[in-house]
Formats: sequence, structure tokens, C-alpha cells
Amino acid sequence: MPRLILGLCLGALLAFVPVRAQETPPNFVVLFADDLGINDLGCFGRKDQHTPNLDKLAAEGARFTQAYAAASVCSPSRAGLLTGQSPARLKITTFLTGRTDRASHRILAAPLNYNLPQGVQTIAQLLKPKGYASAAVGKWHLGGKGHQPTDHGFDEYFAGKANPGAESPQGGKGELGHADYAVKFIERNKAKPFFLYLAFDNPHIPLAAPAKGIAANAQSFHPTYAALVESLDVACGRVLKALEDHGLAQNTFVVFASDNGGVHISELKESPPTYNAPSRAGKGFVYEGGIRTPLIIRYPGRIAPGVIGEPVVLGDLCPTICALAKVPAPATLDFQDISPLLLAGKPPAGAKPRTLFWHQPHYMNQGGKPAGVAREGDWKLIEQYEDGSLELYNLAQDPGETTDLAAAEPARVAALRGKLEAWRRSVGADPIKPNPNFGRAPWEACFVKTDVSKLKALPTSEAMRPLLADWRQAMNDAATEGGNTLIFLEARDAQVKATKMKYEDLPQKDTLGFWVNVEDTASWTFKAPRAGKYRVTVLQGCGKGNGGSTVAAEAGAGRCEFTVEETGHFQRFVPREIGQLELTAGDNTLTIRPLKKAKSAIMDLRRVILERVD
Repeated sequence: MPRLILGLCLGALLAFVPVRAQETPPNFVVLFADDLGINDLGCFGRKDQHTPNLDKLAAEGARFTQAYAAASVCSPSRAGLLTGQSPARLKITTFLTGRTDRASHRILAAPLNYNLPQGVQTIAQLLKPKGYASAAVGKWHLGGKGHQPTDHGFDEYFAGKANPGAESPQGGKGELGHADYAVKFIERNKAKPFFLYLAFDNPHIPLAAPAKGIAANAQSFHPTYAALVESLDVACGRVLKALEDHGLAQNTFVVFASDNGGVHISELKESPPTYNAPSRAGKGFVYEGGIRTPLIIRYPGRIAPGVIGEPVVLGDLCPTICALAKVPAPATLDFQDISPLLLAGKPPAGAKPRTLFWHQPHYMNQGGKPAGVAREGDWKLIEQYEDGSLELYNLAQDPGETTDLAAAEPARVAALRGKLEAWRRSVGADPIKPNPNFGRAPWEACFVKTDVSKLKALPTSEAMRPLLADWRQAMNDAATEGGNTLIFLEARDAQVKATKMKYEDLPQKDTLGFWVNVEDTASWTFKAPRAGKYRVTVLQGCGKGNGGSTVAAEAGAGRCEFTVEETGHFQRFVPREIGQLELTAGDNTLTIRPLKKAKSAIMDLRRVILERVD
């Protein structure tokens, strides 16, 4: 009899084990802010904004000091998080529907998918075979009718209201209404695993908060913005309390993040909502202020509280959630499972630094220009798509990206740019195309007279409004016709007459190289939309000790000559204006002809840029 009783007791205990929190499938809650900056929470150092619930979440979980969004604007960032695929692969590389092409743009906007492509699985679809209930609450921004969350695997979708009014009980940006729906979803699904994607519209402009909240934050940089952030914190607190009340907190993987950096400039009728210092710039830019995000992850008993300094991207959440739920990750995956990092609190032994990539071939309403990024270790390369120029920063020594080290580190520049180009090819990024209706005057008004990427915050937001008035007016000018026009002649399109020189297709090259014979020439036949004088710029590279050759650019009877400058590496390319040529309307031929060779090689050439000046 005693043995029978003991056996029954053991059987009962074993039957209980599978339903313990650590053995049951975890729940997943993603709390996603809209345009919240890297410094906007108390736990990330902000002193004039109040976020006690999120500060508590950070104290109980892991706070990331080098977390990135997949893009510096909303739609591509959300697409990357939900699918684990790069926005470049998805061809969702700006907010939908994007900024229109304008005379102030030197290059044309890249082609866009205006919705999340069918067949690309979201986290909700990936979790469904495991019995997960799912809900998308709040902002979607990945397609309209026929492309809503419920068309992409979510069981429920509650959009709520993005702008219900400053005094609305739903919250100035609908955050409290969103949270209330989320709480009800948790209550309905507490007996089974669930995935809750709660994407707030807070604190995106236009800003609206109750008068009481604004008054309570009167001493903040932007009182209305601070009141909104405080209400966002309250909304998150309601969701976190619901998890506690239903005994679910211990087995719920909670994420808090923002879709991109904070808005640091004037937009619509708003003065700058926030600042991101010491990070440079903000939303819409590929500098750190645009792509860095506050990231907090809590998973009690599995993730130790503390700070994680490894670079991660929000796109990593998709494969990480799959790993923790024990479901297959997407077959096509551009980000990585970071559960080993989360569970250990440090990278696996012997892990090499990741190379992270961004491709943003668009102008942004906040002043950001088309660019690509490669980050490896502490080093960050930015390729400016307007002219092909390359910037290099050491983020450990220079988190504000104030000192460009490209000239001092030419080999590193060349290697990182090669990796960036190889990645772009692997994801099918479209080539950059010049704007035939470009206008220099509107471009200079937007991007030269005031470089808002270097904007410094004043003590109050309102004090900055006058400084940005002319710039904002220029940015709002949607005129499409400019009188200058722009033409790109790419190395890959050249007609080569040579015994040695050739186009080198390798990503790390992408150039007219092996230019060692003076007799070798490269020509382009192209159409100019307008007759007139054209400014000629060459994107030229030249290794150390090989400068000094003389080269001519010829078109018709015109010629401009230049002396090749050393750039430290043949694949560290620098744009150089070399003179002007007269072109006719219609067909023209431009030839690059060496005149005198100084050393063992003449140069590498990636692009010739022609800009009409009259």
C-alpha cells in the first residue's frame, strides 16, 4: 500500500510538471512606441520626462544600450521586426507612401512595395501552428485594404484612433484606448499562449495631450511631448499590470522599443519634439539618432536583469521569438536569433562581431538624405547616395559621429563599402537613379544652408522654432521641376577601349580598374535632356603613392583636365569636381582619357556626375 500511494503521488507530480511556467510556451508582448527617441525614458537618462513603469520594466529586465531599428522611419522598421527580413529585400524602404520626388532631390526615390508582400510570413503566422492567439493593436502602416494585419496572420486587429483629441479618455494619441483593448485581449486569452503586438501612435506628431499633463510637465524641453511620453508610460503600465493580475508575467517575454529615433526638427506645426544627444540627428537619418532605439526585454527567470551592450536590431526579434516558441524561423532571414545572448547576458564564446546593414534610398520629411550603412564592431560606414561619398566613424570613441575618419582609415572604408555593396546585391536593392528635374537652389535651401543633421538642441523646443523656419519652408516645397538636371554615368555602363583597363564587377571593386595604360579610355553615350554647361564630378579612387596622373574628360569640342589625387586606397572613392563641359540636347558622348601617367596606375573610377549649371 505505501508503494502504491508513493507511486500515485509521483504520478501526480509528474503530471503537473508540463504546465509549470517554464515548461509551457511563453507569451510574447511587443510594446512599440512611435518616434520615441533613444533618450526619452528615465532609465535611459532623461531627467525631465516621467516614465516610472518603463523604468521598472528596465530594472526587471535587460536594457540594451546599442539597439537599432531596421530603418529610421516607421514602415520599413515595422516590416523588419515582424518578418525578420531586411526592408531592402522587402522593398519597403521608406514610410508608406513615401515622400514625393521633388526638384530639391538629387536622386529619385527607389521603387516601393506599398504593402507587406503576400507570402512573407509575420511572427503571427509563424506562431500559429503552435496554437498562439494573436492581436495587432494600433498602428499598422504596412498596407491598406486587403493587406491589414488579419490578412497577414493576426487573429484580431484593433486600429483605434491615432488622434482622438487632447482631452480624450483614450489618450491624446489613442494610447490609453489601445492599452485597454490589449488588456481585454490578455484576459480573453490567458489560458493559451498569445502574441500581442501593441504598436502605439504615441508620441508621433501631431502632438496632443491633456492640459493637466502639459502643466505638470511645464519645465520639460517640450511640455506637450513630455506629457505624451508620460501617458505612454501609463498605457504600458496597464498592460504590464494585466499580465501580473492574471499570473502571466513570469511566462511572458515582454519587449519595449521604438520604431525609430526621435524627431529632432520642426515638422508640421510642431517645434522639435525631442533631442537625441549625444547621438547625431534623429528620425529620417541614418546617423545614430535616427536608427538607435530604446530597447528593453523582460523574461523573468530566463533573462537576468542588467545592461547589454552588444549591437542588436529589432529585426532580430522575429527569429528570437521563433526560437523561444520552438517554431521554425523564416526560410529567408536577414537578422539573427539573439536568444543565446539574452539568456547568457553576453555573446557566445568566440562569436565574431556582426556586420549590420541599412539601405535607405529616399529623402525623408525630417531632412534625411538617401544613404546606406555598414556597422562592424565599433566602426560605422555611411555611403551617401547623392554623390557616392563615404564617411567613417568610430562609435566607441565618437558616439556623436562628429569626426569623419575616412581619410585616416582608407582600407577600412574600402572593405566596409565592399561588404555593403555585396549585401545590397544579395537582397536585390535597386540601383540609384539621378533626378533629371533636379534644381540646385531648392536642394541647397534644404541640405546646404542648414545642415539639420548637426542641429544642437537649445534649452527649450520653442526656442528652436525660429532657427528652423526657413529650412522647414524649403523642405515643404513640393515643386517637381528644377532647371539644372542630373546625369549619372556609371562605371558598369562604360564603353571600354583598352588593353588592360576594365570594369571590375566584384562588390568590393565596382569600378573601372586596372587602369595602367595611358592609351586606355572609357566612354559613355547618353542623352542630355537640356543643352547647356554641365558641372563634371568624378568619383575617383587612388592608392597611396599612385597620385599625380593627368586625365581629361572630353565631350564634343570641350575638355576639362584634372590631376588624380591619392585617396589612400583605390576603392576609397572621393567625389571631385573637375570643371565644366558644354552638352547638346539629345545624344552626347563623354570620354575619360588619361594624358599622363605618373606612377604604376592611373586611378579607379566609379561614376561621372553631370549637373547642368545654366
